[in-house]
Amino acid sequence: MSPTERPRSAAALIIGNELLTGKTEDANLTVLARLLFRLGVTLERAIFCRDEVEVIAAELDALRLKHDFVFTSGGVGPTHDDVTLQAIAKLFGCPLVRSRVIEKLMSEHYQSRLSPRHLRMADLPEGAELLLSNTSSWPLVKLENIFVLPGLPNIFQQKMAGLAEALGQDVPFLSRGVSTLCDEGEVGDLLERLSVDHPEVAIGSYPRWNDRQVSVLITFDSRSKAAVERAVDDLLAHLPADKVVDDNCARSVGG
Repeated sequence: MSPTERPRSAAALIIGNELLTGKTEDANLTVLARLLFRLGVTLERAIFCRDEVEVIAAELDALRLKHDFVFTSGGVGPTHDDVTLQAIAKLFGCPLVRSRVIEKLMSEHYQSRLSPRHLRMADLPEGAELLLSNTSSWPLVKLENIFVLPGLPNIFQQKMAGLAEALGQDVPFLSRGVSTLCDEGEVGDLLERLSVDHPEVAIGSYPRWNDRQVSVLITFDSRSKAAVERAVDDLLAHLPADKVVDDNCARSVGG
């Protein structure tokens, strides 16, 4: 795939009452976004929703029709509020059926502790695929363009290598950051003009209120290295040199 071809698109549905009540902080969306960025897949939307079958099914139905891939996070455990698989079955109008592959893996993992509640996790929507990976003994679950991922962050992260294998590599996104001593009011007009003149590049502006050295980090993302360099050069040509701290800094905008 060349940089001029449309990148594949994705959406994420993050499921869990505990996230919407503040009991737990989500960590999975950032992990997924970074993987997709590296693979050249555009994450276009992320939605948080409650552990309710009707809500999950409706959100997935809307997302799957507008994106190449949809990823769920959460709701696949053994308790009463783990209803993601039920919601997917409802969406596709199919029953839940016992996966002998998952049942065997659970039996080996839990051994004498195995309970009917554990085995609920082996009941998958009929027609679901199990995608085996070289990096994990537990397969990924996929139905059409929906990938079902766990909510526990450590297990979610373990699934990323297998997910990368399943999705494959497109032209990856490239990123470059310019740290400045400007404030956003100073560069707002310039950035608006750059976004029009360089349509291949996604330009972001991130103020650092607690950083005495850097006032605004400006990022440039594209699958074309030449396009990124042209946009950065255009910015630097219109900024006073004493306002530029670093013109090739890391992409991270956290802080």
